[in-house]
Amino acid sequence: DGGAQGRGIKCSLCTKVLKKMQALAGDNPDQSAVTAALKKGCRVLGRVLGKKCQWLVDKYRGQITEGLQDGDTPRDICAAMGICRS
Repeated sequence: DGGAQGRGIKCSLCTKVLKKMQALAGDNPDQSAVTAALKKGCRVLGRVLGKKCQWLVDKYRGQITEGLQDGDTPRDICAAMGICRS
């Protein structure tokens, strides 16, 4: 079910993180807006969530960046990464 792949990162956490990133990146973000959002997004989540967030960003940076730039929903991006069931 993809749970092992997410290493304890739950679908709800993934979508929460990506909603935050999306809000920070703004509408039609370019590469630099997404990069800034990925940096800042994990910091505002606090220590425990921030660590999981950072792991997620490091592991899936390409997919997250692409998804945000394509305007995909957080849920769709998390499903594409195998964390949420599609």
